[in-house]
Amino acid sequence: MSFSWLMNATMGAFLLPPLNLILMCGLGLWMRRRWPRLGLGVSIVALVVLTLISTRFGASLFITPLERLNPPLLLPKDANAQAIVVLGGGRIAAAPEYGGQDIPSSATLQRIRYAATLQRETALPVLVTGGQPEGALASEASIMARVLQEDFSVPVRWIEGASNNTAENAQYSFRILHAAGVRRILLVTDALHMQRAKLVFEQMGLEVIPAPTIFISTMRSTPADFLPMSLHNASYAMHEWLGLAWYGLRHRNLAQ
Repeated sequence: MSFSWLMNATMGAFLLPPLNLILMCGLGLWMRRRWPRLGLGVSIVALVVLTLISTRFGASLFITPLERLNPPLLLPKDANAQAIVVLGGGRIAAAPEYGGQDIPSSATLQRIRYAATLQRETALPVLVTGGQPEGALASEASIMARVLQEDFSVPVRWIEGASNNTAENAQYSFRILHAAGVRRILLVTDALHMQRAKLVFEQMGLEVIPAPTIFISTMRSTPADFLPMSLHNASYAMHEWLGLAWYGLRHRNLAQ
């Protein structure tokens, strides 16, 4: 298991909902002993924010600005790219219906499905990238390559299976692509994740044409958007906002 991955996951748990707001509510309750009104106010604010962002409407306040930064790729043939790069997005471990082998998560499956569509339209070679930060035996990249080849009949030219985060996806993929003379790529990942991924791949010196998939903000609105249902989308969007800030400070000189 990657220590850096574990540390990032732990820090994220404390900085992102629901734990950060639960801790804020607990802080408010503790403060009530000495400052009753202030402590009550802090707890109420935490609960209100927690409720708001668990609605699709509240989550959209964080999601929509990110997704609008990189619109869908409409004419992939005209992009003059040299390769398609697909980022891993997690796995389902030991899936019993597949004989106990690891399979792509829902997000990863949607990414490789879109990559297969792009490959059929452009005939470009494909690179898949993703390691095993949680300590699995097989890399995400190898799982993605297997599914692309077996289920979508799409050949995979390069498998990068050593990276444990987006910055490493960019670094290790660049080494492979640079050796192959590739500089201009179609980059496939979630629309929410695209801005951060695009920036780090560009910092490596690659020309990036964003090919985002899984747009959440364009889903049809319903009255249920105002009901608290899930924190997943809001937490994911906040993770990306924090990631953009962190990468801007920590990974601004990747190519050096």
